[in-house]
Amino acid sequence: MFKGAITALATPFRDGEVNEAALRELVEWQIQSGIDGLVPCGSTGESATLTHAEHEHVIRVTIEQAHGRVPVIAGTGSNSTAEAIRLTAFARQAGADAALLISPYYNKPTQEGIFRHYKMIAAAVDLPLIVYNIPGRTGSNIAPETFARLSEVRNIVGVKEASGSMDQNSDIRRLCGERLTILSGDDPLTLPLMALGAKGVISVISNVMPREMHELAAAALAGDFERARGLHFTMLPLMRALFIETNPIPVKQALAFMGKSSPELRMPLTQMSAPAAEKLRAVMKEMKLI
Repeated sequence: MFKGAITALATPFRDGEVNEAALRELVEWQIQSGIDGLVPCGSTGESATLTHAEHEHVIRVTIEQAHGRVPVIAGTGSNSTAEAIRLTAFARQAGADAALLISPYYNKPTQEGIFRHYKMIAAAVDLPLIVYNIPGRTGSNIAPETFARLSEVRNIVGVKEASGSMDQNSDIRRLCGERLTILSGDDPLTLPLMALGAKGVISVISNVMPREMHELAAAALAGDFERARGLHFTMLPLMRALFIETNPIPVKQALAFMGKSSPELRMPLTQMSAPAAEKLRAVMKEMKLI
């Protein structure tokens, strides 16, 4: 069910508020461009600075606008297990197809604590869950052996893997086999991870290039790695440019260059510096995106 190119949606703002109209337009453009799924309220969606009411609103609007045409995987993670359960229960009630849950950040639990965190959420809410491993943001890594334990929990179905380690991904695949769907959490690693058996990507660049990222994932799933490589190399300059500054600063600037939303962010994130924005603009012009 969860495969291909799935967009980690940016959350458009206007004058400090969620811009619902722009969000609906972004969702519609994504679907019309062939995207395989949507993730509202992930890291790219600035979930850390959304109020609970805004968080629920963005999830609800995305589900409404998608209207069953593609899966919606709601970001519902928290470093508080009770809060993650509450957000995940809301996502199920709102009609999400699954939930994406970042591993507990800041408090840095042990591997046993991480395992129990996810097991408690899975027991409390009957919804497919995708574990999000991104040590660079959370301060801790989920070990492959912990993933092996998690893969035995019925409704823990996948992992968004953003450790950046090919060894880690190889071990997850080796230990979990088909019990756990691996989705890349790093755009540049999508193709090599799919060669190892990953089923796709939860992507940042697909905010800007949804059709091309869908085609890359579809080609890799079909075993057409020559075509997938060509698309990978075509998009690689933008994949890198979208991380010159902290995500989602560059992708919101890219969407603004395309006229799809404003570059407005929530503090403490600030708009892209002028030199970095010019580098991004140059890459996008070279790729004929603007």
